[in-house]
Order: sequence, then C-alpha cells, then structure tokens
Amino acid sequence: MSDARHIPVLLAEALDALAIAPGKRFIDGTFGAGGYTRAILDRGGDVLALDRDPTAIAAGQALVAEAGGRLKLVETRFSRMEQAAGADKYDGVVLDIGVSSMQFDEAERGFSFRFDGPLDMRMSRNGRSAADLVNALEQDDLANLIYLYGEERASRRIARAICAARATAPITTTLRLAEIVARANPGRPQDIHPATRTFQALRIAVNEELDEFSRALEGAERLLKPGGRLAVVTFHSLEDRIAKKFFADRSGRGRAASRLLPGEIAPPEPTFVLRPPQPVAASDEEARNNPRARSAKLRWAERLASPARET
Repeated sequence: MSDARHIPVLLAEALDALAIAPGKRFIDGTFGAGGYTRAILDRGGDVLALDRDPTAIAAGQALVAEAGGRLKLVETRFSRMEQAAGADKYDGVVLDIGVSSMQFDEAERGFSFRFDGPLDMRMSRNGRSAADLVNALEQDDLANLIYLYGEERASRRIARAICAARATAPITTTLRLAEIVARANPGRPQDIHPATRTFQALRIAVNEELDEFSRALEGAERLLKPGGRLAVVTFHSLEDRIAKKFFADRSGRGRAASRLLPGEIAPPEPTFVLRPPQPVAASDEEARNNPRARSAKLRWAERLASPARET
C-alpha cells in the first residue's frame, strides 16, 4: 500500500505523533486522496476513514478492497465521527484541515480560480453554493464574511464591486469572480492572487468549515482512549487558532485553581497533555517541494483519563 497517489503535508510528523502500531485503531477524519489512511495501514493500524465528498469515497473503494477488512470508509462529515464510530473507542484521530488537491484540480468543483468553472465550492455537492452567497447576500453581510473568514482588509471594497457586477448579471463562474476581485483590489506581482482570500472565505462559509472543525475536535475527545493521540494539521490562521485554543483549554493551560478569586469555580480536569515542541512546521525541504506546506502547522496531544468536557 505504499504507492500513494497523494502525499499529505507533514505526513511523517503526524504519523509519529499518532504513535501508530499494529492492531491499533485510528480515525482519519479527512480521507481526501487517502494519504494518511494509506500510511497508517502501511504501519499496521486499522482505519475508520471519513469524507463528506462522494467523489473521494468513490475513488477510495480500491483502497478499501486492498486493505482486506482493515479499512472502513464512510461518507459523512467529520463532525459526525461519533455516529460513524458507534460505541467504539480509538487509539488516534488525525485531521488534515485543508482542501484536497483533487478538489482544487477539478474545474467543475469551483474551488480554484486557476480554471474557469461553476462557482460551486461544495464539498458534499449539496446545499447552497458559493454562487448562491455571492449573488444573494447583502453587501454588508458579504463584506463581513470576506473579512472574517478571509481576513481580507479590502473586504468592503471587494463587496461593493461584487454587488455592482451582479446587478448587471449573476456571477456564476470562478474566473468572473476572480476578475471582479482583482479589479477591485489589485495586488503587486509578488503577492498572492488578489482573489485568494475571498475564495477562502466563500469556501469556509459554504462548507461551514470552522464550526465543523470545532465539533470534530470535541468528537475526537470523546472517542479517544486514555493514551490516544489527536493530531491536527491546519493551513491558515483561523483554523490554527481554533486548534491552539482547544488544546490550551483541554490541557489546563488557563488559570490555575490556586489563582482563582473567592467564589470562582475551579477549572475542570485536563483531558489532554501537550507534548512540546508545538506547533510543528514543515521542513525547509518539504516547503520547497510543496508550496502548500509553507503555511502548514501540526498540533497534537495525548488523551488523559479525565471525562470529556460537555459540549
């Protein structure tokens, strides 16, 4: 199973964090092209793999057959991993919080402005699309979305340009939206494409990615055995802040009980312990070979025996 079609970012570091061994059971919450799942299987682990994208599920059936009963592949959101796992407990959970290269490379999915295609961006291929948001949201709401999820300082100017353009004709393709954004907010040649942050914001909103991520972290906490590992790879600051805050909160890195003022409630027992150094970044070599790795961060922790927190 070593002929993986796709090598995910920080693969070796994440596998080491998971402490994979034969007979252990793992959840790959973001199956994608199957890179993490293949590597876990190669090291002797069994895998419950999840993906909300029906295309990824279909493409993964060959690996299911090859794994000889050691891989179960389920079409579902990773926020619903508990429903997929049932009553079982696991030795590790890995979450690679990024859009797979397959999705970016398929023009008809509408994730990328490198190709002209429908303005879609839906991972599960149902629900409202990016075109629905772009053409229906009020200008202020659209500007807030681009600012909050894309961290785009020119969000107001971009939203005005989008609303002016859609008054002439609906915006339905990736290249038309990218051209509108680029005219409203031209960048320098050495900068990222001017539409990058706007596309990121729309993708996050369409797929409810940040809420999904938070719920997945809580689900992993409930599913892990004491001593189990949770490894998370993020690619931008919004995701990394959620992971950092979760691990800080669950490891008891807030105020100590001895520092509480009279009448305050002592914090709950930690549910995870962090192992330094954190976060783990890609090596210079990996960053040179794979541009996606430049912004990637791995955070991981080991589950303690304390009961999982209430949601």
